[in-house]
Amino acid sequence: MQPLKWQEEKLVLLDQTLLPSRLEYCACQDYLEVAEAIKMMKVRGAPAIGVSAAYGIVLAALAYQGEDKTEFLQVLEEARAVLAKTRPTAVNLFWALERMKRRWAQNSTCMIPEIQKSLAEEAQRILEEDLQANKQIGVYGSKLIPQEATILTHCNAGALATAGFGTALGVIRTAYQEGKKIQVYADETRPLLQGARLTAWELLQEGIPVTLIADNMAGCLLQQGKIDLVIVGADRIAANGDVANKIGTYSVAVLAHYHQVPFYVAAPLATFDLSLSTGEEIPIEERDAEEMRKWGEYQLAPQDVPVYNPAFDVTPSRLVTALITEKGIIRPPFAAGIQRLFSK
Repeated sequence: MQPLKWQEEKLVLLDQTLLPSRLEYCACQDYLEVAEAIKMMKVRGAPAIGVSAAYGIVLAALAYQGEDKTEFLQVLEEARAVLAKTRPTAVNLFWALERMKRRWAQNSTCMIPEIQKSLAEEAQRILEEDLQANKQIGVYGSKLIPQEATILTHCNAGALATAGFGTALGVIRTAYQEGKKIQVYADETRPLLQGARLTAWELLQEGIPVTLIADNMAGCLLQQGKIDLVIVGADRIAANGDVANKIGTYSVAVLAHYHQVPFYVAAPLATFDLSLSTGEEIPIEERDAEEMRKWGEYQLAPQDVPVYNPAFDVTPSRLVTALITEKGIIRPPFAAGIQRLFSK
């Protein structure tokens, strides 16, 4: 499954707003189209957003036809600023943009074609590193999965949310490939139904047993003892282990904690933001009210009803059993464990 690819100097994205009804790709030919695709969630998931933003910088670089180095670098900075405004919570976006900025700064004395080539190589490295990190997350995370397990997941943290393998679903995929008997329950994940539209579709494509449930059914399943563990992805993790993920994750974490069911978070190191001491400092994106009032052309609520539509919530680290990264598993106390992992 390839949610994004660089092809003929275009960023080609699997349009996730059309799944599962239609499997269509859209080609972004400039950084503004990449920014719009991120905003409209044609591409989504923190790692995939980061990779896409990196290629947005490449498109901005390749589009420049002049010879003025100062002007060229200004074009890159303008593209970086536009892309940075698309989704405020997913830290991989800013991580990738800063990495691209460091690359052009390191090569600022080179000729423009050399900088363009260097940026394209850096974006490709970001993509390849994400794939490798996800696979390693799967290896570590699979060790936490019993030989027979029923797993609850929320939103989509699979191949569609990354460069092509997945974080939370990467763990599930790896465990399944190892021959473990896996059954997955996928929350629908209101209001944009990433669990229903994307996770259920993705797991069916892989042949992994999956059952779709409404978001408000998770507590009932946990109460009935039908869930062995919960695993989700993340959009930003603070230095103390607090986790920002799709809205509704906190509710699932509270339920899992109450029922003494392990709650795991799978994410690459690029998702950690050590500049934030706690999750209270994580900026939370609020999305358009129409996502709640309508589904396509169908009116779901009165047009004049006020709407509160945060895209993410923050799960305190005390509710997290372990963080699964490409460098290993972090258990409480998280602050010390995170620091150790980043110092390796």
